[in-house]
This record gives sequence, structure tokens and C-alpha cells, in this order.
Amino acid sequence: MAIVNVHLILGGTVSMICPARVVEAGAGGLLLWIAPGTPVWRAELPPGTHLRDLPPDGCYPLRASRWRRGGALILQPAGAAHAVWWTFTEEQDFRGWYVNLESRRREGADIHVTDHELDITVTPDRVWEWKDEESFAAKTGHPVYWTAAEAAAIRAEGVRVTALVESSSYPFDGTWCDFRPPASWPLPDLPELP
Repeated sequence: MAIVNVHLILGGTVSMICPARVVEAGAGGLLLWIAPGTPVWRAELPPGTHLRDLPPDGCYPLRASRWRRGGALILQPAGAAHAVWWTFTEEQDFRGWYVNLESRRREGADIHVTDHELDITVTPDRVWEWKDEESFAAKTGHPVYWTAAEAAAIRAEGVRVTALVESSSYPFDGTWCDFRPPASWPLPDLPELP
């Protein structure tokens, strides 16, 4: 199985570079797996802060770290401006879905994901809610982020995804909720910094 390096970017700043195992790849997109404890590069931020709360022109060095959560299975549908994350506990129990509204660009083994801030959380029983609406609104119109027209398109993408949630359509139909990675999959190596 191939490994790709997912670069998570907000406002032009790389917040993390995380190697992910390709579970499936095809015309429909990519399905990736991030195991608990995967080595990552993470932006070193001031204590108690999140990148969304800091000025976009900051420079934050990347430091070696580890994936701090349970596993995540990530569907990056081809041509879509979102990704769907199946989130799991460290014991591999399904916790719910997380929809990241984003744009992506692939360069070889690197996938550059620009986060559009507005996200959707979905419980296992398919109750959904918007996440980070205030921060998304505050960034709209800022030259580093998105215009008002782009913000409308980002929200429209989210509305399309919520229709899938409400109709229990793929990927919210129970597929992959019982995913168990093979024991033969080792943790990937920490990628070299670009």
C-alpha cells in the first residue's frame, strides 16, 4: 500500500504534514488511513492557541510530533471540495464523521489540503451541525482566505454534503464504520520536510 503525505494548510500556513496509507485509489478519489501514533510534522504554536486564532502572516516552525487522536479514515472524493473523515477511538470504535470543507492539490506523493475553516460534525446517528461558523465568517473577505463569493460556494458544498447525511447516503450509510486496519500495516515513517 502506498503512503501519501497530507499537508494541512490554513491561510497559507502549514499546520501539519501527516503521512497516510492509501486504502483505495480510483476514479472516485482516495481513501486514506491515519493510524494512532503516526509520526507527523506539527506547527509549533503558542501554548493554548489554535492556528485559526492567529494572524495569517505568522511563521510557525514544524516540529516532529505524533498523531494525537484515534485513527481516521479519510475519503477525498475526486473533484469535490470536501473530505469525509471517519473518526475512531484508539480502540477502533467508530466515533462519528467529520466533514472538512477544503480544496486539494496533488504533487506526486504530496497532497496539499487548504482548509476552508467551515466544517461539519456528524454523530453516528447522523445528527449534524456546522463547526467554526464564526471563524469562517471572520475570515471571509480577507485576502489570504476567501472572498464572499467563494464563501458562498464553500457553504453550498457543505449543504450538498448535509443532504447526503440526511438521506443516509454514501459515505454516511454505515460503510467503513467497522473498519479495522490489518495488523501487518506498520506506522509510516516521518516524511522529510519539503
